[in-house]
Amino acid sequence: MPTLEVKESKISLILHEHEEYISLTDISKHKEPKRSDHVVQNWMRNRNTIEFLGVWETLNNENFNPLEFEGFMVQAGSNSFVLTPKKWIDATNAIGIISKAGRYGGTYAHKDIAFEFASWISVEFKLYLIKEFQRLKDEERARLGWDIRRNLAKINYRLHTDAISRNLIPNELTPSQINTIYATEADLLNIALFGITASQWRKQNPNLKGNMRDHAEISQLVCLSNLENLNAVMISEGMEQKDRLIKLNKIAIHQMELLVQDRGVQRLEDQGPGKTN
Repeated sequence: MPTLEVKESKISLILHEHEEYISLTDISKHKEPKRSDHVVQNWMRNRNTIEFLGVWETLNNENFNPLEFEGFMVQAGSNSFVLTPKKWIDATNAIGIISKAGRYGGTYAHKDIAFEFASWISVEFKLYLIKEFQRLKDEERARLGWDIRRNLAKINYRLHTDAISRNLIPNELTPSQINTIYATEADLLNIALFGITASQWRKQNPNLKGNMRDHAEISQLVCLSNLENLNAVMISEGMEQKDRLIKLNKIAIHQMELLVQDRGVQRLEDQGPGKTN
């Protein structure tokens, strides 16, 4: 798991039971760098803290021991009362706080509890911690979305090439001829979406590395993935290439209008014969 950078402090995270737990030990170092364990213990001696922990466990932990919790509530506030994370966990079967030994050891807590602890340390620090944690989650969601789109593109590409192989390639063709058919179908999609073939794009962009798809926007790649899937279905249904091109172009226009509000796609009828860029 990555670390959070909050007010020049590094805050560790771990994954526990499919939930993110934030290091209370690291948060407490913002208050007292050399006595982090005492900071956590002082927070846990507080009656309001114990009440908060008890409510959280009641809502999230069916094995929580309410009798031990009530005992701690009675003792809270007295000068002799001491409560460590381990004592709390062992006595109440708590799951919101965990203690880890070893190199990456320390006290960790579910984000709900960690934010409450951070508020006790400093309201300002808590707000920065929440902001940084949200930034991390946004990045994770963005990466997940990209992975989904990338895997979808791979699946649709395989469906597309399989449809070409089953329906358009006679057994007697040479490997070179087979590659020509694949390239032709790829250019069918290029024309439907971009308005030009791969070779036309290379002539227009001699100084760019890769191909036109390498330089496409995310929205165009999503649309292209959909077109590959649809073209595979049309090929399987025996539709002629010319008819497929016209239909795919109309679909590309509609999808791109939804994705980017009418950017990046030209109607073939607007270009006319010989008007491709």
